[in-house]
Amino acid sequence: MSKHKKQMNLNVFIMNAGHHEAAWRHPGTEPHNITDISYFQRIAQIAEQAKFDSLFLADGLAVSNNIKHGAFVGLEPFTLLSALAAVTKQIGLIGTVSTTYNEPFHVARKFASLDHISKGRAGWNIVTSGSDFEASNFSSDSHLAHHKRYERANEFLRVTTGLWDSWEDDAIVIDRDAGVFAQPDKVRAIHHEGDTFHVRGPLNIPRSPQGYPVLVQAGSSEDGKEFAAQFAEAIFTAQQTLADAQQFYRDVKARAARHGRNPDELKILPGICAVIGATESEAKEKEQQLNELTVPEYGLTQLSNMLGISLFTYPLDGPLPELPNVSDINGNKSRFQLVADLAGREKLTIRQLIHRLAGGRGHRVFAGTAVQVADQLEEWFTQGGSDGFNVMPPYLPAGLEEFAAQVVPELQRRGLFRTEYQGSTLREHFGLSRPVNQFAAAAVISKNSQII
Repeated sequence: MSKHKKQMNLNVFIMNAGHHEAAWRHPGTEPHNITDISYFQRIAQIAEQAKFDSLFLADGLAVSNNIKHGAFVGLEPFTLLSALAAVTKQIGLIGTVSTTYNEPFHVARKFASLDHISKGRAGWNIVTSGSDFEASNFSSDSHLAHHKRYERANEFLRVTTGLWDSWEDDAIVIDRDAGVFAQPDKVRAIHHEGDTFHVRGPLNIPRSPQGYPVLVQAGSSEDGKEFAAQFAEAIFTAQQTLADAQQFYRDVKARAARHGRNPDELKILPGICAVIGATESEAKEKEQQLNELTVPEYGLTQLSNMLGISLFTYPLDGPLPELPNVSDINGNKSRFQLVADLAGREKLTIRQLIHRLAGGRGHRVFAGTAVQVADQLEEWFTQGGSDGFNVMPPYLPAGLEEFAAQVVPELQRRGLFRTEYQGSTLREHFGLSRPVNQFAAAAVISKNSQII
């Protein structure tokens, strides 16, 4: 048994019927339950019983033109996560919210509420959104340019963190005899005046148990990595090879250090979609069965959206045509580059590429036994490719049940993953410190300066 002082973090990424694009067609899934809260509560409890750090919900703000063949729609994250908080006690609850189509005050208030409701288990997956479909639902003809989205996100984070700090931890006194509920000098307006936002504050909810929800980011472009290095405490990322994962890991950790941060307080969690079988051949057969359920029209639409070029006029069993330059992509630049590199490196036909992406949309898919999956995770974790993983079950609920019952015990046997929770908040699970209140700290510095 190999022992490691450091243990990996595991998040489970919940995606309706599962991450494989054809999961909803699999007879073992429950696509009719994707708006049934009891279905998600059952999944959350499976993950908590296996001692996962957290569960994560993706979200989009539009229905794409692919609804005929895809089941990627569902409940709004804050509503769903609040319901999950009521039936779980320790697992973290991470929701996706866009900085492009929301206002900072709304988001700050909702996450503070979720953190109070869950007693310190909230996390925010910060996205800038990626499609014109979303723009058209918010009175805009086109999506903001990539760099403009990140400029907005940067200011958005400065406003939300300011709002979370607008209440000091001891602002509420509840002195019934004196008639004092809160100390006014510990509840501050933030008076933010920026290029995009003008926010007075303070927030109308007290500071939450974690101070801030755990801040998660999912972009791997240059803008995305720089944003993560400044703000993120965990990164959901996609790499296909250990070498690429190691390069990304070194790059983002070094950027965090340049911003004066402790690199250990930035957890890098690549996605892994594991198809598990009793034998390797059984696992590969299960993967093939899933791939045979894919609808070519759906895969072509997904791939065309990723690559910024229509592929419908090209033969499925031929190579990709010449692709645009990554600088011309206004959607997910890092995913475009990953897919282009994958197709070129392995000389994949369009059909083969659709199948390679069907299980994880660019995240790594691995079919094998539980021991083989654990071997892969251990290698990436111990060889500087990750701090843990974003587990993406190909189908639900069985895919999570298989990972929890087979892979998690193998990781525990190797000393790579916890057997019991050691804390109650998501920050404690991730080994992250609680943010210091910026305004309270500034007041102390100012007071000490006056004394001197």
